Order: sequence, then C-alpha cells, then structure tokens
Amino acid sequence: MERLQKVIAHAGIASRRKAEELILDGRVKVNGKTVKELGIKVAPNDKVEVNEVPLEKEAPVYFLLYKPRGVISAVADDKNRKVVTEFFPGIQERIYPIGRLDYDTSGLLLLTNDGEFANILTHPKHEVDKVYVAKVKGIPLRESLKKLDRGIMLEDGKTAPARTKVLSVDKKKQTSIIEITIHEGRNRQVRRMFEAIGHPVTKLKRERFGFLTLQGLSAGEARELTHHEVKQLRALALNESKR
Repeated sequence: MERLQKVIAHAGIASRRKAEELILDGRVKVNGKTVKELGIKVAPNDKVEVNEVPLEKEAPVYFLLYKPRGVISAVADDKNRKVVTEFFPGIQERIYPIGRLDYDTSGLLLLTNDGEFANILTHPKHEVDKVYVAKVKGIPLRESLKKLDRGIMLEDGKTAPARTKVLSVDKKKQTSIIEITIHEGRNRQVRRMFEAIGHPVTKLKRERFGFLTLQGLSAGEARELTHHEVKQLRALALNESKR
C-alpha cells in the first residue's frame, strides 16, 4: 500500500506537492469514488483516476549508480546542486533513490520507480548489509572499534551492532582506513558513529549493498539491475527480516 499522492507522482502526472493539491481539489478518484483526503493509501490493483483519466502505471525499472561526491541523493534541490537523477538523462520513468548517501559521500546507490521494492529495502526490519570504507582522523584503538561493533549511543538512539575492520593506518599522517558494515540507514550514520568514538570521517564511500558492488563502474556511471539481481535483493531483504 502506498500513499495516493506518491502513486500519482510516480505515474508522472505531477509532483508530489501538486498531486496533493489535485486530491484536495477533488480531482482524484479511487475505484470510482472521489477522494479528498491526503492520508489515503492505495493498493497496486486499485483504479486511480486524475481528472477522469485513469493512471497508466510505469513499468518498474531498477538502476545501480556509482554516486560521486558533491551530489544530492534526491530528484531536485532548492539550492540548484547536482542531483542523482541527472545521471539518467535518457530515462523517461520518474526514478528516485532508495535511501540516500549524503552530499560528501560517494558510492553505491540504487534508484527505482518501484515503491514496494524501495520500501522493502529501506524498512528497518529488513537487515540488508551496507559496506562502507571510511578514512578517519587518528588511529582508533581496538576497544574503540568494539564500541561500534556492540552498538553505540547516538542522539537518536543506540545503533545496531556493526562490523569493523582496519584496512590500513598511516602513522605519519595519523589517519586510518576502516571498513564498516551496518544494516541501518539513519542520516549520516557512519559519520556520526565515528565522531562518537573521537575519529571524524574525512572521506566516505559505500562499497557494497547486499551482494551488489561497484565493479566495472566509475564515478558517475550507472547500470540497470538484471531481473535476477532484483529478485535476489527482494529475497535477501525478506529472508533477513525472518531471522
């Protein structure tokens, strides 16, 4: 089930905000009945009409992008910064990112127009691993990293246990390269976790999402997921939630 305004937006009829206006103006019907409430949710087989014209549902598409640094994980930005959808100029479907990578973080980002698929992969109960490589200031002690492995308290609550691995250290420059695996998706979570143990991140990249990697791609490049990969991702998320 998805919110009605989101379904209208995904169909390419209007922006989410404009879709809300259409609903409030009584110009939207669900299964033949006029709807004027914004909280309504609809199922995939519900018949939605806007201005008496039935919605044509887009065929679902799925992409993997190697997001560069200095790009917003959004479809638009009020500050006119570059957004991830600009890397898909030939795509007609209204795709949007699944989750987000912050402006200064690079790496693997998925985009789709399939709301159900996006919800499965971002819901907290579906514990899909996300692997990041972080360059941090200083050389963390093993006990400090164990705090992350056990879960550490942040301002929005304690994190789930992570897995950390020291890849390299530079004693002269006093920096370290740390691999960290998490399955949550809080805002700037990895950066906040390292800040909590006194080792701020200076560079961050997401290397893996589930079984997907950036192999064969350079920053700014993208590829379409195969049908098998989409099926595997869906199964991975649903199986993890049953553990």
